[in-house]
Amino acid sequence: MHLHWLTPLLGRPGPFVTVYLDASPGEVAGESGTADRWRSVRRGLERDGVPTDLLDEIAEHVARPDGRRDPHGRVIVADSGGVVVDRVLGPAPVQSRGVYGSVPALSQVVRASEEGVCYLLVAVDRTGADLRWVDTDEVDGDAPAVETVDGGHDDVHKVREGGLARRGQTRAEDSWQRNSEAVAAVVDRRVREKVPGMVLLTGDLRAVALVKEALGQHVRDVLVEVPGGGRGDGVRQEAFAARVTEVVAAHRLHRRTAQVERYREAQGRGEGAVTGVDDVVEVLRRGQVDELVVSADALDRGLADRSLWVGPEPLQVATTVGELAAMGVADGDSRSLPADVALVRAVLGQDAGFTCVQDGDVELVDGIGAVLRWADVSTPSESVLTQSADSHRLRAPG
Repeated sequence: MHLHWLTPLLGRPGPFVTVYLDASPGEVAGESGTADRWRSVRRGLERDGVPTDLLDEIAEHVARPDGRRDPHGRVIVADSGGVVVDRVLGPAPVQSRGVYGSVPALSQVVRASEEGVCYLLVAVDRTGADLRWVDTDEVDGDAPAVETVDGGHDDVHKVREGGLARRGQTRAEDSWQRNSEAVAAVVDRRVREKVPGMVLLTGDLRAVALVKEALGQHVRDVLVEVPGGGRGDGVRQEAFAARVTEVVAAHRLHRRTAQVERYREAQGRGEGAVTGVDDVVEVLRRGQVDELVVSADALDRGLADRSLWVGPEPLQVATTVGELAAMGVADGDSRSLPADVALVRAVLGQDAGFTCVQDGDVELVDGIGAVLRWADVSTPSESVLTQSADSHRLRAPG
């Protein structure tokens, strides 16, 4: 998973307000609704000294519908300039709360957003298709806009009787083919432009088969057929939505498993992966990280309780202020940050991915590891202890 949506926070001065809110509808979460939960959080932030005008702006965002009827959460991050981030969280937080401090409180939102999936839902029939983008983490208000693709060929009904039956059948099948090709061309373009995690294809069985055949390989690589949907009336929406939910959950699991396997394979080779805070910090500042792998326990507790030193640039990160000075960062430009914030900042700075794993999925020293884009002789090695900044790595998995 990539954290592009957090990029606007880079380089912004504090203080920050981070609001985690149970945004589930009242009938789902209990007697109190989102507005009541926000009022309770707001009272705490007022006591902490957050300016009233900033709280009013956050309140406007809270009041904006997010388009969800299931149990879910919401995170809003703001600084003195206003709201910077407003995202839906898959699981609702156990307790709604607000944090006012010099840096945004990111560990919970990063962990929850690892569940996010962006996909394109394509519902087809023999005349065209409806395309709908869905990002499970986005606040979308009303239902997202649907792009309609009109195939342009109207002769889609076979003639069943009479002397023109064979000719009518041929014309209809030709129209189906051309309409499907028109739909596939648009889907090909949209997928190249936005690169979703999945494309879900549903609708008329014959149209689905024709569109699938006409799609480019880059789309078929991420394509999943989901039966039961369509463009017209008669679709059992609840049953179809349940099928989509299952497909999205399977995609999340596959995505996480694939990253864990990448990490394990690299570790098995003795190159291409590192573990432990010291070594991860070293490869982050060298721009070598392709995917950061963090245990949920470390993200919730260990990393937030540990500090790292950073400079003005995201890749200027170190375990001590002396290391930062050796990189050329002046004393006045260095500051200490919670390790989880500093690490996420460095991940964003090199456009790396982020995977949160459950304890026991894979062995991680300090609860953290990284899969590398490249390595050289100076890269910390799991097989050559003398190249490592952490001489205890082989004895302290966790």
